[in-house]
Amino acid sequence: MFSFIGMLFIFVKITVTTLGYTEIIHQFVLPSFQREWLLACLFAVGCYLAVKGMEKTIRFIFIVYLCSFWLIVLYIPFFLPPIASIPDLYPIIPIERDEGIWKGMLLIWASLSGPEYLICIGAWFSPRDKLLKPMAIGNALTIVEYLALFIASTLYFGQEYLRKSSYPVINMVRYLQSPIFERLDIMMICIHFFHYVFAIAMLILLFYGSLRIIAGKAKKPASRSGFIASFMVLFLCMLIVYHWFWKSGTQGHFWPVLQACFAAVSFLAVPVFMVAAVRIKGRA
Repeated sequence: MFSFIGMLFIFVKITVTTLGYTEIIHQFVLPSFQREWLLACLFAVGCYLAVKGMEKTIRFIFIVYLCSFWLIVLYIPFFLPPIASIPDLYPIIPIERDEGIWKGMLLIWASLSGPEYLICIGAWFSPRDKLLKPMAIGNALTIVEYLALFIASTLYFGQEYLRKSSYPVINMVRYLQSPIFERLDIMMICIHFFHYVFAIAMLILLFYGSLRIIAGKAKKPASRSGFIASFMVLFLCMLIVYHWFWKSGTQGHFWPVLQACFAAVSFLAVPVFMVAAVRIKGRA
């Protein structure tokens, strides 16, 4: 039961991540390219990394970090725009009740999720690896990055216009001028390709692991044919979502909100379950 729920969570996360980045590439980089081919290429590259195994996929995160950690420097000019108004950041904690507040709080909580997936890859780390400190530092840096981008976009666009912008982080970079690169936003989107490839590969491996648990083959060696079959099923389901649901106009509401709900639930339920299991085991 838990494996099926986890597989459903992972499927929704893969779908939103892949289709969302495909939309960004199509809108800003390759508008004349068919979205189905962009989706297939992105998913195929993620699958290729996943075929290499969990160990090499985990090592790939170092390449992702080296390629993208410096991108936050591009947003420094947006912290001090001429029309910046500090009151746009108020109130930090909303007092008035609004129907959009719960969505914002849900999105913030879901944005912090991700570390709970490390429980699924614990077998690839030895007990000697001290992961608590680097995990805490990485999570703290992620929070700081999200907060910095939120402040920069709010100061640059203002509260009213920010609500009407679909991709404020990307649209901000389009206003930057460089003597070397004409379109810094395209460069940023292409660099973030490594992020999405890593995320998709990791989620594919977790999806395949959940599928093997449901099929009762967790103790058997993984097979290449089984992985390819699960990859094809996952890609087919994603195409169905894209053609019948994603393009119907609900992509701006239903799927991201559903993914945020799943991420928030997993980020709360997994740590609570682990703490309860450790305490019950200690008492036994």
